[in-house]
Amino acid sequence: MRFKTTFFLLLVLFAAGAPLRAQTPTLHVETHLVTLTFSARDASGRLVGNLSQDDFTVFEDGVAQKLRLFSRESEMPLTLGLVVDASSSQDKFLKQHLRDIETFLRSVLRPQDQVFALCFGNHLRLVSDATSDPAQVIAGLERYSKVKKGDYDFHELEPDETRDGGSAVYDAIYASVTEKLAPVSGRQKALILFTDGEENASAHDEIETIAAAQQADALIYAIRYTEIRHDKLTANNRHGIAALSHISEETGGRDFDALHVDLPQAFTQIGEELRSLYSIGYYSTNKQLDGRFRKVVIEPKKDGVYIRSRSGYYAK
Repeated sequence: MRFKTTFFLLLVLFAAGAPLRAQTPTLHVETHLVTLTFSARDASGRLVGNLSQDDFTVFEDGVAQKLRLFSRESEMPLTLGLVVDASSSQDKFLKQHLRDIETFLRSVLRPQDQVFALCFGNHLRLVSDATSDPAQVIAGLERYSKVKKGDYDFHELEPDETRDGGSAVYDAIYASVTEKLAPVSGRQKALILFTDGEENASAHDEIETIAAAQQADALIYAIRYTEIRHDKLTANNRHGIAALSHISEETGGRDFDALHVDLPQAFTQIGEELRSLYSIGYYSTNKQLDGRFRKVVIEPKKDGVYIRSRSGYYAK
């Protein structure tokens, strides 16, 4: 009798356990997390640092999105790339580049931050790998400026012997983003360009360059040195100005006319902005990873607040 009772109990437990196992929930992991960083300023241009998640709405292609992440990145370490035009159109500005870069590093870099430097003409030379030591960056730039493209000891990014022109602006940005910034995590990422933006040698075009920066969530700031002869802009001048304005705007950065602004003040503004960024994340309601561009708009609820962010992303 004891045996029959025990056997019956085992059958009951087995029968009760079977549906429990069948009903065990399956874990579904959403991987289409979209992250963006942005800055906020008031009507006077001052940074706004007291926003909360409830102070704005995020739209993707006109559809409101539910935020899953929100933070202010004031303490996040920086990884910066200095991309310096060493083509013939910038010969007269090379010494000024060095002075301005030294000023920039003194005003922005902290011990926990890192910076690398790349010089380019029709070749892309890494003159200083990521470091927290400004002196190492300046030494690399000075050594490059003395040999001017003749020193092949510098590591070359994206070697391409078919570049016929002397200024591969887009390739320099693209390689800096994909090879040096995209693999970095847990840091705010930005490129600072020192160039006139005049392009004649790249394999990548402007759209590909912007897409790469947007995919890496890297801001691009342009310090533009445009040489105007006979008080008249050339077609190349106009193209370079428009390109740098477009690239910086689409990635959430800014562009500055180096010859007509107070550069130390501009560098201070960049540094303050990089330490006053907000970070958000959401799972897109559009689950199709079709490679198409998705326009993202961050709309503040407070009057007089202006948001600067990248314009969107490609759903890859």
